[in-house]
Amino acid sequence: MDFLAPLSGFGIGAIVGMTGVGGGSLMTPLLLTVFKLNPAVAVGTDLWFAAITKTAGSVSHNQAGHVEWRITRRLLWGSIPASVATIALMHFTGITKGWASALTFSLGIALLLTAITVAFKQTWVTVGRWLERWINEDNQPGLTVLCGLILGVLVSLSSIGAGAVGATMIRLLYPRMTSHQIVGTDIAHAVPLTLVAGIGYATLGHVDWSLLGALLIGSIPGIWLGAQLTRKMPEHVVRTLLCLSLVVAAQKVLLH
Repeated sequence: MDFLAPLSGFGIGAIVGMTGVGGGSLMTPLLLTVFKLNPAVAVGTDLWFAAITKTAGSVSHNQAGHVEWRITRRLLWGSIPASVATIALMHFTGITKGWASALTFSLGIALLLTAITVAFKQTWVTVGRWLERWINEDNQPGLTVLCGLILGVLVSLSSIGAGAVGATMIRLLYPRMTSHQIVGTDIAHAVPLTLVAGIGYATLGHVDWSLLGALLIGSIPGIWLGAQLTRKMPEHVVRTLLCLSLVVAAQKVLLH
């Protein structure tokens, strides 16, 4: 088990490095099924893993000018209050067996949503262009805040959604943005959201800090290797493998 955590971090890091967004969705299922963590502890630990690993990516994208901070702020206006409200409700009611079931169910649904968004990645631009007849500069701000609110609840319950699902929402609302801008904006939004939610779980005592440290040690070289491999592997192969992994993970979580 001493070597299992760094190796697991390495594997997840490699997936994150190859896929950009969405690969980290496999961390919580891994913590549930392999490390047998309580659902709340698995979600809390993954939130911190995501916040820490995505921080460097956020800084890099910001330096490259890929972050649309106007859109990031709109998402945060919805996601942060939603996350705080969700965590506050957990504080008020306590993590009961019912909450554990809700967390597990939310995780399974989030995994399936992520698989769908990754599988049809190229389609969402077309759908976004089609939606432009209804979505304009007048209603974009409100819809963006609403998407942030949905993401805030989803991420707080499952630790998943701030990656591929968030990027897809941005792509549907702002189809004229470049892929680099979408990824950069999505990651910039994910860092404070996962950090706020992670702090909430930490105050509940639902973070395995020693396991988190071991996972992070393995993830650093894993992310580097994944970034090298993505240049040599066709995108459709990587996307197909990730989707299959997400569907299998969702099945295991829902039947857990």
